[in-house]
Amino acid sequence: MAELHGKRIVIAKPGLDGHDVGAKIIALTLRDAGADVIYTGLRKSPQHIARIAVDEDADAVGLSILSGSHHELVTATMEELRRQGAGDIKIFVGGTIPARDHEKLLAAGVIAIYTAEMRLDDVVASLARHLASAMSEP
Repeated sequence: MAELHGKRIVIAKPGLDGHDVGAKIIALTLRDAGADVIYTGLRKSPQHIARIAVDEDADAVGLSILSGSHHELVTATMEELRRQGAGDIKIFVGGTIPARDHEKLLAAGVIAIYTAEMRLDDVVASLARHLASAMSEP
């Protein structure tokens, strides 16, 4: 299962949430699928996350959010990536994201939302598709 071979993906825990088991499971799963994964650790600011993504030449950033502040944290991270000249880095989100908020996050530019109910193989396949299609965009 090397569907993400050569992709560089930052997994981050923005905000004050201190639960990172899901983020670590995703990080290990993506690594096992061939990605180079950089895990930022807990309680990182959007500025810190964006700086790591830029420094690591990331293809994507996965934000794991359980706190309910997903709109604010996603928006702040995307704005900071743009400010640092890296608005092309793709953002995906996981955690406790109510279904009623999915459409708004996708409209804001999030490429995918992954929930705990999803199979890990499906997450990998979906992310591989999203990153492959992003590479073929002009």
